[in-house]
This record gives sequence, structure tokens and C-alpha cells, in this order.
Amino acid sequence: MNKADLIEAMAKKADITKVAAEKALNAFLTGVTAALKKKDRVSLVGFGSFAVSRRAARKGRNPQTGQEINIKAANVPKFRAGAALKSAVK
Repeated sequence: MNKADLIEAMAKKADITKVAAEKALNAFLTGVTAALKKKDRVSLVGFGSFAVSRRAARKGRNPQTGQEINIKAANVPKFRAGAALKSAVK
């Protein structure tokens, strides 16, 4: 399912227009992104949680040359599924 498919499914399920569903989805994505930029956690009970995790600096290898390289530390987004979502997809 891509974004267009999700918008269509949201519009049908909520009995709203595709334009309204797209606005709602974009608002949700913007809100989650803004919260994660501030390193806040976004929890949706039953669905899951979005959070930011710190990935430490480490050494890696260039697969083409085999040369060792330094990989910088980074903040990465993570999603952890909630219990209801886990049981729904079993």
C-alpha cells in the first residue's frame, strides 16, 4: 500500500473526500515529524509508538574497496508496534 492507496482507504472508511483524507494524513505526518525533531515520543495506544533513538558512531567497510570508514553517530526514527497491532497481524 502506498500513500495514494492509504488516502483512498481513509476516505472510504471515514466517508470523507480524498482531499480531506489527504489533508488529515499530511497533518498527521507533519505532527509526528515535528515531535520527533524535538526528540519527543508519539504514542498511539493500541497502534504503537514513534521515538528517536541515538545510533552511536562506528567503523564500517566500503563494500567496493574493503577500506575501513568511520560512520558518524546519528539520530534515527524508530517505530514499535503496540499489542493490538501485533495481535491483529498474527
